[in-house]
Amino acid sequence: MTQITSEPASGGTAFQARPKVAVVSTRPETVLDDVAEAMRLAGYRDALPTTASTLLKINVSWQLWYPAVSTTPWQLDGVIRELKDAGYPDLIACHNGTVVVDAREGEVKNKHLPVVEKHGIPNIHLEDEEWIRYEPKTPLRVLGEIFAEGLTIPAMFPGKNILHLPTMKTHVFTTMTGAMKNAFGGLLNHKRHWTHSVIHETLVDLLAIQKEIHPGVFAVTDGTFVGDGPGPRAMQWHTKNVMLASADQVAIDAISAKMMGIDPLSVKFIRMAHEAGLGVGDPREIEVVGGDISGVDWKLRASEETFASRGQKLIYWGPLKPLEKFLLRTVIAPWSYMASNLYFNGFWYNAIGRRRAREALETDWGQLFQMY
Repeated sequence: MTQITSEPASGGTAFQARPKVAVVSTRPETVLDDVAEAMRLAGYRDALPTTASTLLKINVSWQLWYPAVSTTPWQLDGVIRELKDAGYPDLIACHNGTVVVDAREGEVKNKHLPVVEKHGIPNIHLEDEEWIRYEPKTPLRVLGEIFAEGLTIPAMFPGKNILHLPTMKTHVFTTMTGAMKNAFGGLLNHKRHWTHSVIHETLVDLLAIQKEIHPGVFAVTDGTFVGDGPGPRAMQWHTKNVMLASADQVAIDAISAKMMGIDPLSVKFIRMAHEAGLGVGDPREIEVVGGDISGVDWKLRASEETFASRGQKLIYWGPLKPLEKFLLRTVIAPWSYMASNLYFNGFWYNAIGRRRAREALETDWGQLFQMY
């Protein structure tokens, strides 16, 4: 087996050829302990130095609550509890808004704020923080060209660990989404949607930057509810009762994809990151601990579309491509934000999503959600 290495950020360790991905079965009564078990099995203490502060990168893909879309309160709760018990200093919860998602509304409706307040840790919104120019040491595939005026990142990021909190779901642009995609909101500003036409290359660039600026990178992926269909929002949910954890962002996404029924190396960003030596994307080279997933295949439908996603793809990769900059990067761009909100928050949620969300609240996980 070929040794895959990468120059670590200060305080980090070289990447191992056979990373661990923990897959732990869970239920509402034991989920906080199960999160901790997954983290320990995946070796979080080796991956995250205690000498650095740790950012908890919360995912809010929709300001409304809908199963599998955003970080769950028990996922966040379990991670904070375990890190505090292990003596990690200076935990910082961080959110990012987007041009179509209000993270302040989202942290309330997805019940992140009560968890953060219970544990008494700082809670920041990255749009309120200072952003600084950053010159990556690694040659970038696309970000240097897209942000020709200079790439900016949050000033507070360099020198801190980061722990990503994604959920297991399919995605209309990237087939599936997870730990690597979770960096998209944190490291890029409100112009991040400029990169959608080259999203796979963007995610690989962002992983390379993370390895430069963070002493440690880790992920805990929630698969209690799993999203199937045209994610990250308009999905059908399924109860799958698992938690995943790993220090290898490529490997945890690869195992997530495999469990969903998607060939990991058919997902472009996973394959590209694997080939670049930024992590391991071939399941045959990943050690899965905690549970046996050899027979797992959820057969999720990553190819399903919505009216909105069809329109976006016409602009990013279809006949409207020559108009992309005019439609999405000029003063008329707000038309697309309005269209997205009208479709998802107006039509889809009220016509389809609200009923599905109510049904989810009747499950054991839904009951736990309401207790937060």
